[in-house]
Amino acid sequence: MIDLSQMPVLVTGAGGYIGSALVKAIAAAGPGRIILLDSSEHNLFQIHCYLEDLPHEAILGSVTDANLLHRVIGRFSPRIVYHAAALKHVPLLELNPLAAVRNNAMGTYTLARAAIQHGVPAMVLVSTDKAVNPHSIMGASKRIAELTVAALSGPECRMNAVRLGNVIGSTGSVVPIFREQISKGGPVTVTHPEASRYFMSLHAAVKAILAGGAAECGGRILLPDLGEPENIADLARLLIEESGRDIPIRFIGLRPGEKLTEDLVGETEIREGSVIRTPSPAPAELHGLMAQIGCLLAGGDLAGLIETICAAVPEYQPSSVIRSACG
Repeated sequence: MIDLSQMPVLVTGAGGYIGSALVKAIAAAGPGRIILLDSSEHNLFQIHCYLEDLPHEAILGSVTDANLLHRVIGRFSPRIVYHAAALKHVPLLELNPLAAVRNNAMGTYTLARAAIQHGVPAMVLVSTDKAVNPHSIMGASKRIAELTVAALSGPECRMNAVRLGNVIGSTGSVVPIFREQISKGGPVTVTHPEASRYFMSLHAAVKAILAGGAAECGGRILLPDLGEPENIADLARLLIEESGRDIPIRFIGLRPGEKLTEDLVGETEIREGSVIRTPSPAPAELHGLMAQIGCLLAGGDLAGLIETICAAVPEYQPSSVIRSACG
C-alpha cells in the first residue's frame, strides 16, 4: 500500500459503497487532507460526518464538471486521485445510455485531463469485469474509461485501472436484493439457472484499489485474485437455506445488457500475473474519440454515439433495448 500519511488525496464517488469504504481506509493512514467529491448530497453528507474530526473537504459535484475539477485539484493539489465515481446499474443504464456514457466515460476523461494539467502524480480508476466483452452500455462506458487511463498515462501522471468483480453487499447487488426478497417471503428472482459472477468482499476491493495506487507500472489494468465464478442460483439457495424458510426461486431470464457469464481478460489483452496489458489508442486518437463522443452527447444523438462506441470498442454487443432506441 502507498504511504498516504500527510498526503492530500482526492476520492471521487467518495460517498458510495466502495468509495466510502475506501475513504475510511485512507483516513486510517493519516493523510494530510482527504478531498471528497460526490454528486449525491446524502452520500456526501454521510461520509462528511464520519470524517468530522479529520482534515477533509466535502465537494458536492460531478466528475463531468471540468471547471469544478480544475478549481478543486488546483486548490488542494492532491498527490493521488482514486476515481470511484460511476453509474453502475446495468438494466437501468440500458434505459439511460447517454447518462452512462456522460458520467462513466466522459467523466473519467475529464478527470484524467484535469489531473494531468495540474500535475497530479497518480490516478487509479475503479473499473469492473463488465468492461470485458461488454453487452451493456455500462460495460462499454467503463471500457472507454479503461482505454482513457491506458492511453493518457505518462510520466506526468501515472494512471492504472483496477478491474473488480461484483462487490458483495454493494447497493443494488444480488445479495441485498435476495435478502430483501427472502424477508418478504419470496420468490427470489434469478435471471438464469447457469448465470454466474465473480464476487469479492468489500475489504478485498479496497485493498486492491489501494494497491493500484502503489503500483509502479502505468497504463495498465490491475486484476485482483477473484477466484472462481459463483453460480447465482446456488447463491440464492444458500441464502434461502440460511434463512430457515421455504422460499421458491423464480427464473426471469437475462435482462437487456446482462451476460450469462463475465470475463476477466479480453481476447486482445495480455495478462502477466495480476497485470493486464490492454491495447489502447494513441493519446491524439483518444482525444479525437472523446471530442466526438462529447459532441454526440451534447446533441443527444444516441444512434451516432452507439456507432462511435462500437467502432472504439468492437467487442461491444448492444442490447435490443439500445438498438431499438437508436431506431
